[in-house]
Amino acid sequence: MAEIIQKDGTWTFDGDAVRIVPGRDKGVSLLRQTLGEVLVPLRALAGISHEPGRKAGRLRLRLRDGADPLLQVTGGRLPESSDPYRLTVEADRSGVAEYFVDEVRNALLLEQIDPGPTVAYLLPGPPVPITVGAGDGTAAFDGDRVALEWNWTTEEAKRSGGPRDFRVADLRSVEWSPSKGLENGWLRFSLAGAPAAPAPKYDPYTVELFGFKKDPLMALVAAAVAVRMPHPAAPQDAPQDAPPQDGQAAAAAVRAAEPHKALAGEAAAPAEDHDALLRRLRELGELHQSGVLTAEEFTAAKQAVLRRF
Repeated sequence: MAEIIQKDGTWTFDGDAVRIVPGRDKGVSLLRQTLGEVLVPLRALAGISHEPGRKAGRLRLRLRDGADPLLQVTGGRLPESSDPYRLTVEADRSGVAEYFVDEVRNALLLEQIDPGPTVAYLLPGPPVPITVGAGDGTAAFDGDRVALEWNWTTEEAKRSGGPRDFRVADLRSVEWSPSKGLENGWLRFSLAGAPAAPAPKYDPYTVELFGFKKDPLMALVAAAVAVRMPHPAAPQDAPQDAPPQDGQAAAAAVRAAEPHKALAGEAAAPAEDHDALLRRLRELGELHQSGVLTAEEFTAAKQAVLRRF
């Protein structure tokens, strides 16, 4: 097991998943504190890196495209301070950070994790129920229904229509966009069959965001809803009336769709386990001979495979 403890948070890797616990330091963003602990399964990772610095460095996890509903709905627009997959590392702990990176990279190599896009969410998204007040309204989600209520800043044309309440099953899409410059952001819900939405200021299914501290929290609402909707990369021929999968069910579906990438021992017979491990050793040897793996990486990876026999 590898672990790194910093004021910014604690990351732990047990060989199967990276557990991320945000720190309690005042510099930790409100989004990360609200999101809380995140468990990232190995199969959801595309890579990891350590970026050293004179005063402090950073650990970064790179997730496979489509694996995390939060990253899916924010599309790279989250402020860096709100990124739950970034950890500030003090300069004197850079050696621990490098060790952590090596452990995760070796595991990715051993399990032959495909770093490409996924067709299902592999993380369950923010916990529900969740309620966030920001901008011109409050959005609440209980896992099935979304409720929108307005405040004194809401445009009269929108507020006069009263609160809105609708089910996830009624939605076509959910979008979050941050404020940028003089342009306000939004949390927008598009209902199936509805006409084109007006500007966020007048749209009764959109919370307009003004660029304040709580705006990123609306992204958590969007992610909690999105993970219960069909994945945008799911096969088009999937049954349209099938209920959306949660993170755990989606992860199981991905494993079932990629049996050749499943861990030896998850579903294979003992004889197949032995053969699979032998193949791994041969592949590691080829990677070492071709120069892809250094001698140290090859030794560490080989020992990890041998422990599985």
